[in-house]
Amino acid sequence: MTQQTVTAQVTPHMDVSWRARLRRFTTPAFFTGPAFVLVFLFFFLPVILTILISLTDMSVATISDIKFVGLKNYIRIWRSRTTWKILRNTFIYVGFTLTFFNVGLALVLALITTHIPDRWGTAFRTFWLLPRITPSVIYAIMWTWFTADAPYGIVNQFLQIFGVEPRNWMSAQPWLVVIAANGFVGASFGMIIFTSAIRSIPVDFLRAALVDGASTWQRIRYVILPMIRWPILFVVSYQTLSLLASFEYILLLTDGGPGFYTTEVWSLHAYHRALSNYFGNVQFGYGAALAAILVVIGVIASVIYLRVFRFNEMVAEPKIEVI
Repeated sequence: MTQQTVTAQVTPHMDVSWRARLRRFTTPAFFTGPAFVLVFLFFFLPVILTILISLTDMSVATISDIKFVGLKNYIRIWRSRTTWKILRNTFIYVGFTLTFFNVGLALVLALITTHIPDRWGTAFRTFWLLPRITPSVIYAIMWTWFTADAPYGIVNQFLQIFGVEPRNWMSAQPWLVVIAANGFVGASFGMIIFTSAIRSIPVDFLRAALVDGASTWQRIRYVILPMIRWPILFVVSYQTLSLLASFEYILLLTDGGPGFYTTEVWSLHAYHRALSNYFGNVQFGYGAALAAILVVIGVIASVIYLRVFRFNEMVAEPKIEVI
């Protein structure tokens, strides 16, 4: 066989192989390319810019002569007496809101509304979604009125029946009001996710448990909860990251007060330092350093959740035996 014959036989095969590899690359790139561009522009690039700004002394006073200060802002955060108080506030806010409302109350609402007639369950869930579609300012004003001192506050009028002394709950128990106000809104997200998960459970499983004589609580404990494990873990992880970055209702209700950083959380502190300072000298570099630390906390929480909850099993390809 001559060299020309060998070349003629190999070249078409190599050409087909090259085209196949190119096709395997271009097809996924065509569909995922726009998503990668959006992620880069609106997620990755802002994080890089935030880190770069955090390494400078950028502020209103130094905007015309910005200097690179390295880790000075981070050292300042570490040495600040308010840092640990604000970090503690953040864990209180995230922990209690997540446990009792965004997951706990959401699961209770989903279970209740799926065990009553569909018409009433749908109406109840629709009603519960109203705070989420209500403007945040209106919702915050409503809570301010609800918790106002007697004789205006609805909460005081209700608690007087049980002999509880009237008070301005926003001042007396600010954490209770902040967590409740955020929780009642946040519970709607988990309620919808859990309701959909419960509806997707095969009816045969529930009927089989009913035939075996299982009570309502036993069906919930041994059938429903194990089968919606992944949605529960998803809501836990998603809402944790969401609460870490949220401060809207805290800003509107207490603005971090009353008093000295009483309800100030990390994201609100970053906002105050970078964009809203009573003294007029907003510190972009210091606020960016606070935001960068929050990003690191979020990444660490994400890695922990991925490891502990084993989300890779949820997105893995199904194991189907082919005979």
